[in-house]
Amino acid sequence: MTQGLRIGYIVPQFPGQTHIFFWREILALERMGHAVKVLSTRKPPAGLIAHDWSTQAMARTAYLGKVDPLHMATGAARLPRALWPRLLRAGPAVMKDVALSPAAADLLRAQAVRHRLDHVHAHSCGRAALIAMLAHHMGGPGYSLTLHGPLSDYGSGQRLKWREARFATIITQRLLEEVHQTLPPEDLPERLIVRPMGVDTAVLERTTPYAPPEHGRPLRIFSCGRLNVVKGHQDLMTAARQLLDQGVDIRVEIAGEDDQGGDGFRKDLEEQLKKLRLQDHVKLLGAIDSGAVRAKLEEAHLFVLASWHEPLGVAYMEAMSMGVPTIGTDAGGVRELISDGSTGYPVEPKNPGQLARTIRTLAGDPDALMRLSVEGRAHVEAHFRASLGAEVLADEIARLKDAGGAPSA
Repeated sequence: MTQGLRIGYIVPQFPGQTHIFFWREILALERMGHAVKVLSTRKPPAGLIAHDWSTQAMARTAYLGKVDPLHMATGAARLPRALWPRLLRAGPAVMKDVALSPAAADLLRAQAVRHRLDHVHAHSCGRAALIAMLAHHMGGPGYSLTLHGPLSDYGSGQRLKWREARFATIITQRLLEEVHQTLPPEDLPERLIVRPMGVDTAVLERTTPYAPPEHGRPLRIFSCGRLNVVKGHQDLMTAARQLLDQGVDIRVEIAGEDDQGGDGFRKDLEEQLKKLRLQDHVKLLGAIDSGAVRAKLEEAHLFVLASWHEPLGVAYMEAMSMGVPTIGTDAGGVRELISDGSTGYPVEPKNPGQLARTIRTLAGDPDALMRLSVEGRAHVEAHFRASLGAEVLADEIARLKDAGGAPSA
């Protein structure tokens, strides 16, 4: 593999509360001997900057979202005339994004020149991908994409973004099938690689052996995910109420914050806590850093995330890597990570009753908990290490460079 690649790496609103995966992948690329220039559209809200590495990450990130009249003018002027008809045909929604993007694209092009980037990878199919595409047409390097969720989550103009990409990675087989069903073959790059995101299994490793709950002591449940209705925290609360009413003593801690830094869906969850009389049994921890998440996982008897939809789920991987028996939902691509009774237990989304029954059954089966602890960890080690994603990116970019590189527009 070509050594010493220079890679531009775009993540929207970096570093956000769920961005530990990207940071691990950046560090993995650098350990492999590649130079990574971190780029982002804009900084996240202050309430979502939660990690102990956030300050370091922001210090080395170039933010492209600042509206600069000079770059707006020069960026628009750099776009080839032949591109404009294609942009116009893509529709008003795309043109709205295009109107906001030339300045950022010109800043990206300037960063690529300054740092002599071989390639730009956009860990998004949203506006970050559009910026990478426009920068390429301004004379910047070739680019690639990663699809992390349903295409509908990333807005319009997908055909434009994908057609220009040199390759794309997709985190699940299910999403790959959606791409083939949604986009025509002529708009897809030659290479589409299924590569899940991963976790640093060397860091997410227990310091003490996993132990099931002791008889007569509370069952400790940990959950971690944005405070958003689709994460199903409200279903976990309902299940907690049912378990308490059935005589199962539990303590639930939920890490994560809403996208408004505490002024959004968190208030709905706080109201539900009061309504269900759970204040002594369920705690909302807010956004906590990766070290605190690791500590909570080491203390937990069970990890539960009751998502209504989950493309795959880094939070599940982190729990499994830490040897914590894991309950997820049969939603999105979760079954590509958690299989029934082997590496974890998937339950129906939006079904607090089934969730409560599954928790109660596992709480009373220490042998099953020990087996899930061992097999979940082994599964993540084998298939979901963060270094695997870094290796795929580096291999694909090296392949392009060895073949002559991506010509500028």
